[in-house]
Order: sequence, then structure tokens, then C-alpha cells
Amino acid sequence: MNMNIASLREVVSAEEWQLRVDLAACYRLVALYGWSDLVFTHVSARLPGPEHHFLINPYGLMFDEITASSLVKVDQACNKLIDSPFPVNPAGFNIHSCIHQAREDAGCVLHTHSRAGVAVSAQKAGVLPISQQSTFVLASLAYHDYEGVALRDDEKPRLQQALGTKNFLMLRNHGLLTIGRTVQDAFLSMYTFENTCRIQVDALAGGGELVYVNPKIMEGMAEVLKTVTAGQGAGIAWPALLRRLDKLDPSYKD
Repeated sequence: MNMNIASLREVVSAEEWQLRVDLAACYRLVALYGWSDLVFTHVSARLPGPEHHFLINPYGLMFDEITASSLVKVDQACNKLIDSPFPVNPAGFNIHSCIHQAREDAGCVLHTHSRAGVAVSAQKAGVLPISQQSTFVLASLAYHDYEGVALRDDEKPRLQQALGTKNFLMLRNHGLLTIGRTVQDAFLSMYTFENTCRIQVDALAGGGELVYVNPKIMEGMAEVLKTVTAGQGAGIAWPALLRRLDKLDPSYKD
């Protein structure tokens, strides 16, 4: 596959270019933290404006190969809006498109098939309140039952109804999904969601009796999170994450 991608920096608006850089960084970070499933999951970001245009990964590239210019711009039906040598995966965009459609606040939708995430999605009790991380997830968690590979349009309204206004979605027997106002928000939420699941798998594997968080502590977790992040949300960690990427491989910005 030809990887000589022409830069789109001078072709698109400054706003779109910044979103491309952030989304490419998110793909690299998903790979770096070990949440990718070869080429078979997606992170989508909605472009500002009324048109419902999105950026999504070029299908077939590993996440650590994705760059700002290689991201594909598509409409709600996953039709390319800027010529690209790469294919897109309409089936993979199915879940993303229905969430973007239902949630105007969904600037970014991040979906993973991680080992720990799928493991917990297969546990009947779902996410257990056994860690500090889990308290943030449980404050905004929804579940959607498995209906097979998500290819059918008739599943979309059920998925939208299951999600409602929540920002964490556990797809039973399938994986994890987070919604964020920004790419940064969706990434930090997934970092918390993934660690919640890893901790739970480890705790259950230990075989001892689990200690549950007092339900009263769950109250007001949204305000607690604002204090933890100094009121800056995901922005408090994002610059440091970009510095880490820049040290390893800054080509995501190409």
C-alpha cells in the first residue's frame, strides 16, 4: 500500500486540521496503550458545522500508522468527501453514525474490543463498584445487549435508546465505547473505562471476597471529577500525552 500521503494541511480549514491532528493522536494513543484490535475498531470525530461530516480511520491501516492527512472525511452514510486512496468501512461506522445522529454533544465516539473490556462485558453483573476508577464510569454507564455483528439498521434505535444521555456504553459480549464532547474527553473516558475493567478482571481472578464502594460515595461524582482535573477535564492530561507521542514518533501530525 502506498503510504506517501499528500498533506491536507493547506487544503482544509485550520479548525479541521486541528481536529485531524487530535484524532490521529488519539489513534496512536489507542495503539500505544494496547487497546487496538488490529484494524477492526474505530474512533470517529464530528467536524464542526451543521453538515454532519466526520473523520474516521482509513480502513486497513494499523492505528500506529494513522496520520492527520490520512484520516478520511465522510458524510453520515460514510461516503468520502475528500478523495482518498484508502477504503473506508461503512459497516464499522454503523455504530458510530447512529450515536452521532442521536447525540449532538458527541464530538467523538471511541470504540474498543480490548481483552479486559470484552471480558467484563461478558460478566452478568457488568461493572462492579470496586475501584475509584469504577465510580467515575458508573456515574454515566449504559449497557446494550449483543445482537450480532452491528450491520443492521434496525439495531440503531435500540442502541440509541440504551445509551440515552450516558457517556460510557458497555456493548455486551463485544466491547467498550465512550462518547466525548472532544477527542480528548473520549480518550480520557476510555482510559478510565479500560482500567476499570482491568482492575475488575484482576480482582476477580484473585479469588478473595471483594470490598464494594459505599453507594453514598457515588453521589456527586461529576463534581468530584471536575475537582480531580482542576476544572480542565481531559485537557489537564492531553498536552502531556502529546509530548509522549512527540518523543516516540511525531508523524501523527503529518
